[in-house]
Amino acid sequence: MPDYLKTVADAVRNGDEKLTVQTVDEALKAGLEAGEILSNGLVPGIQALGQLFKDGQAYLPEILISARAMRSGTEKLRPLLAGTDVPNKGTVVIGTVEGDMHDIGKNLVKMMLESNGYDVHDLGVDVSADAFAAEAKSVNADIVATSALLTTTMTIIPAIAKALETADIKSRVKMMIGGAPITRQFADEIGVEGYADDCASAVDEADRLMKLAV
Repeated sequence: MPDYLKTVADAVRNGDEKLTVQTVDEALKAGLEAGEILSNGLVPGIQALGQLFKDGQAYLPEILISARAMRSGTEKLRPLLAGTDVPNKGTVVIGTVEGDMHDIGKNLVKMMLESNGYDVHDLGVDVSADAFAAEAKSVNADIVATSALLTTTMTIIPAIAKALETADIKSRVKMMIGGAPITRQFADEIGVEGYADDCASAVDEADRLMKLAV
């Protein structure tokens, strides 16, 4: 029997959308469970590329192409995954802060988090502090992930932490921040637990924050 899972993983890692969808289809016809294809084929593929990215052997365009292949493969499985016990690592509310219209980095982080088992609620760009807090409370979020690409908009981030406090959820919701001007030092200075400097490390940081929450 062909090794469908390895072929799927390799296709995702290489960003081959057509081969990904085709192999997912073949694997289903061969009797493999949708959850198994997701967990042992699609996810390892995107994780392998994430590791290459962290090692400096892959670049953002490759991540984008692979994420697209991953998404297409997942869409093929989605109707079959409904009602099955797909592991959910946690719930994340994500958005670009108020006054900032940049979304490429935020979209990449969203794709990587979703690919690694997180339920992600994307608020888009130009999101107010109160909107982050309201959504986090509404969906019972574990993490609020905010992106700021300008030195002028990174100053909004403390207001988001304050809004979470006002909504009385700061004690159980962790914050993760990122973007070009953001540093770990800035995160520490404003009392934010999480910081990621790229989409691959965002997954590791989210995993770390979820352990803190336990």
